[in-house]
Amino acid sequence: MKVKLKSIESSIVAPQGFLSAGVFCDIKRLGTGKGSNKGKKRDLALIVSKAPAAVAGLFTTNQICAAPVKVCAQRVKNGMARAIVVNSGNANACTGRQGMKDSLEMTSLVAERLHLPPEQVLVGSTGRIGVNMPMDNVRAGIEEVAQLLGNDPSHADEAAEAIMTSDTQPKKIAVEFKLGGKTVRIGGICKGAGMIQPGMSPTGARPASLPQGLHATMLCFLTTDASIEPKALQAALTEAVANSFNRITVDGDMSTNDTVLVLANGLAGNSKFKVQSSKFKVFQSALNHVCLELARMIVRDGEGVHRVVTVRVAGAKTIQDADAAARAVANSALVKTSWHGGDPNWGRIIDALGYSAATVIEDRVDIGYSSPGSSKILYSLKRGQPTKATFKELCAATAPKEFDLHINLNLGKAIAIMYAADLTEAYVDYNKGDVTDPTTLGG
Repeated sequence: MKVKLKSIESSIVAPQGFLSAGVFCDIKRLGTGKGSNKGKKRDLALIVSKAPAAVAGLFTTNQICAAPVKVCAQRVKNGMARAIVVNSGNANACTGRQGMKDSLEMTSLVAERLHLPPEQVLVGSTGRIGVNMPMDNVRAGIEEVAQLLGNDPSHADEAAEAIMTSDTQPKKIAVEFKLGGKTVRIGGICKGAGMIQPGMSPTGARPASLPQGLHATMLCFLTTDASIEPKALQAALTEAVANSFNRITVDGDMSTNDTVLVLANGLAGNSKFKVQSSKFKVFQSALNHVCLELARMIVRDGEGVHRVVTVRVAGAKTIQDADAAARAVANSALVKTSWHGGDPNWGRIIDALGYSAATVIEDRVDIGYSSPGSSKILYSLKRGQPTKATFKELCAATAPKEFDLHINLNLGKAIAIMYAADLTEAYVDYNKGDVTDPTTLGG
């Protein structure tokens, strides 16, 4: 469904009744590694709804799961929440019982300060794995940030900055649209640049199968003033994430902390709606747009990324085959390095298809390139054989900073899309570090 959307400012505080703020409390400690080299960058954010809000979430399916993810996955089941506290600089992952204690204390401190039930406060963390939280700094930060809450664009910008790690720029969006005669808004912020190939589910558990495939840490926080049933909100978020955050890859690594949360406080005044209603379809379309825009911002700002490629697989026997083929190509180190060099190397692409779990028949495969979203495709391979397209023509097609790669297996009707990045020297330089110099080491 096509919905008329208007882009507006203020991201997460654009919807009615939401407040946010961000502060610096030196969670990573200045000079102790990458991220701390950004100086006194804010590293603690707080997002609050003035009114009770329906909540939905999706969480990493990594079997090594951070403490804040465990807390959120349990509390989202209640269907209602009022606040989210988020820190950067420390993932609070692989920190055992102390990590759980620290995550719960973070929510309790916010609840006490804002006079909320602790179970209605959610928590997110991102940063280095295996390091205990510096709770004295966190306690001071929560005390400070709770006093600075507001709904100006600057307050939203503070929160967007506070959740960043290796990101070079904040990622934010807000839109408004009509729903049942009322003006409804959705706002969002996210972070992520490395350790990016999210695979999220509503519980964090690995489903037996994911029809859309598997869904530095990817965190996304969304707000809306729409009035919507919690179950419908969860259904809408699951659908939106399946076709956005669960469709991106920078380096093929799934984080221990990937989280998407949405709060819906109903202050827009529309009548509450359920799944499959006409209002639900309007809301779903708007949420899809917001999530996809944010997800693509992550790929564009990936660590060392020079080119962004949309991998479009068609003609697969099954959705699972289409997904497997797309991911094999999108995560191939050889394919990704050829993208960086602007080399239209179809040999590496068909090789990746061949070792994927998808059914592939060599003399059926088509491979081509186009500008983003264009149906005008320049094919390098047709039915498994090179076309008459010249190397110069193909190089011109892969020279732009963004282009689409089209793959047709010609075996069925299933399709899949991945939003992928190239692999560059800058990515390696950023992530290898120097063990003799701790300030160079990342998360």
